[in-house]
Amino acid sequence: MTVRVRIAPSPTGNLHIGTARTAVFNWLFARNQGGTFILRVEDTDTERSRPEYTENIKSGLEWLGMTWDEGPFFQTQRLDQYKAAIQTLLDKGLAYRCYCTPAELDEMREKQKANNQAPRYDNRHRNLTDEERNAFEAEGRTAVIRFKIDDGQQIIWQDLVRGKMSWQGSDLGGDMVIARTPEGDEAFGQPLYNLAVVVDDVDMQISHVIRGEDHIANTAKQILLYEALGAAVPEFAHTPLILNQDGRKLSKRDGVTSVDDFRKMGFTAPALANYMTLLGWTAPDSTQEIFTLDEAAKVFSLERVNKAGAKFDWDKLDWINSQYLHHMPVSELTDLLVPYLEEADLGEYLGDRPWLESLTELVQPSLTRLTDVVAESELLFGNTIELDEKATKQLQTEGVATVLQDVLKAIQETGELDVDGCKAIIKDVTKAHGVKKGLVMKSLRAGLMGKLQGPDLMQSWVLLHQKGWDGDRLTQALGSI
Repeated sequence: MTVRVRIAPSPTGNLHIGTARTAVFNWLFARNQGGTFILRVEDTDTERSRPEYTENIKSGLEWLGMTWDEGPFFQTQRLDQYKAAIQTLLDKGLAYRCYCTPAELDEMREKQKANNQAPRYDNRHRNLTDEERNAFEAEGRTAVIRFKIDDGQQIIWQDLVRGKMSWQGSDLGGDMVIARTPEGDEAFGQPLYNLAVVVDDVDMQISHVIRGEDHIANTAKQILLYEALGAAVPEFAHTPLILNQDGRKLSKRDGVTSVDDFRKMGFTAPALANYMTLLGWTAPDSTQEIFTLDEAAKVFSLERVNKAGAKFDWDKLDWINSQYLHHMPVSELTDLLVPYLEEADLGEYLGDRPWLESLTELVQPSLTRLTDVVAESELLFGNTIELDEKATKQLQTEGVATVLQDVLKAIQETGELDVDGCKAIIKDVTKAHGVKKGLVMKSLRAGLMGKLQGPDLMQSWVLLHQKGWDGDRLTQALGSI
């Protein structure tokens, strides 16, 4: 079998993390099987679809590293194919025009509710006579197209994740609406989801449909449509939903749902793709948690996709992201950090690339997200500082002023300064004043950084010295004592 899979987002919003995870599984399966990964844009909801959402979906998939082999295909450009399929079903007597008004449908549902019955269409217009149809049309009623579903029919498929699945026709809500208006009407050509998906899958020769478990009920309906159109039924794999920490489906109420949100929060594309791979799939080596998409594709199989919902774990995502940041080449990481520094109005300091890469190397071990660079490095920009309470108290310690004056003098007499040179100055000052090294180090950090915590002191000092800021900062600190 030639494997052909698709990701079929609707451009009614930005690329959702759930859609992206579905794309990951489809992409991994296609690459593992030497198959084809197709992008299809399901844009028949013309009221809510937006071109900017389509671009967001495309750019999000590309950012994550999931390039598609065919597409993008757009449903709004395939209306003739849907019309032909609907006509085929009408001609076969498998579909019909239903003229029920919204008021009649509401009344039907209210009666069912009063009788403690599940809401369903009662198929009342399935066998209309020509005379009845003509009468409804004379009233000016607009019809929908409904597909006949036999209540006694059993729909069975072998799900590649969940095993044998079985549905009764009576559980599918009555005859299904597959298009909103009859052929010949100006508005005709807006098929509903289930019909359009099936026609697309048939035309694109989709072999495997890999999607979230929330589509299981749709699958039962769609299998009936495949069969009615005389088409081969693809294999199905229904993946677990992504859940929040309360065990409910991850939604906008949880604050972050789009891939763009994660990108803005400072997660890298490889790390996010890596984490999404683990949301519902277990690698053959269950201890392995860090791998690229290409590495995962080599061992990916649907048999190892879990049935249970996958809880989203922020700590796990942060850890995975930190591993990518800590092992990334300095030059590459610098490129990723620059936009966050620019956003923090630090762009005026970024023209010195060698200095900037040294800064990146300094803060790299401390980064969890790209956004952390601002907090980790803000003390290293500019020739002035603000002393916090602990730094001020340290500078007011007896003997600190004379120690820092000698450090300042050494700085003024020094040209280039490296880590070894910094250590030599501290050693000389410590010996000259007969004080502990810790006092000098702690006081120097307070004077240079304004705080008693921060990145490596010696490397920070070198960076400050390269910009000529260390002397200015110590002068300012001494002035505050």
